[in-house]
Amino acid sequence: MRIVVAEDLYLLRDGMVRLIEACGHQVVATAATGPETLEALLTWRPDVAVIDVRMPPAQSDEGLRAALAARSELPGLPVLILSQYVEQLYARELLADGAGGIGYFLKESVFDADQFIDALERVAAGGTAMDPAVIAKLLSSGSSHRRLERLTEREHSVLGLMAEGLSNQAISQRLFLSESAISKYTTSLFGKLGITDDDNTNRRVLAVLTYLNNP
Repeated sequence: MRIVVAEDLYLLRDGMVRLIEACGHQVVATAATGPETLEALLTWRPDVAVIDVRMPPAQSDEGLRAALAARSELPGLPVLILSQYVEQLYARELLADGAGGIGYFLKESVFDADQFIDALERVAAGGTAMDPAVIAKLLSSGSSHRRLERLTEREHSVLGLMAEGLSNQAISQRLFLSESAISKYTTSLFGKLGITDDDNTNRRVLAVLTYLNNP
C-alpha cells in the first residue's frame, strides 16, 4: 500500500513510518501540519492515510479538517484517524458521506503492530475500523434513530462489533455464537435498516455508517 502519515510529533511519526515499511508497505509522504497534510493527500492520492486530529498551526482539529477537505476532492479517499481525542463534530462529518474507507482509533488503544496494520488494510479496502471507545463517544452524543430502534439487543451487539471492523467469524467468536447465527442477525439488521445492496461488503459499510452517524 502507498501511505501518507500525518503526525506532528517527530518520534511518533518516525516510528509509524518504520513500522509501516517493516510490514512491506510504502510511505510516500509525511506531514507535520494541517496544510502539509492536505497537500500530501491531494498530491499523492494514497491508498490510505494515517492522520492525527490536532496539528499545527493551531493544534485544534487541523488534521480532521484536512481529511474532510481531501475527501471532498477525492471521494472515498481512505483515512485512518489516529489521535488522543474524539472530535465528535468532524468525526460525524467524516462519516456522513457514506463512502466508507474510514477508521478512527485512539492512540492509547493501539497495543500492537498487527492491530494497527490490520486496521490500515481494512480502511484501505473501503471498510471501517473503529475504536470501541470512539464508537461509545459518538453514540452517547446522538439521539435515537427510528431505524436503529427496530434492532434487537443482539443485533445492536453484532452491529457494534461490525463497526470495529470484525468479520462474521470474529463476531461469532466474541459473542459465542455460530457463524450461521451471526449471518442471520446481519441479514435481519440489514433489512431493518433498509439496506438492500447485494454487495455484502457495501451493506456492512452502510450499516456501520448508519449506526455511527446516528442523527
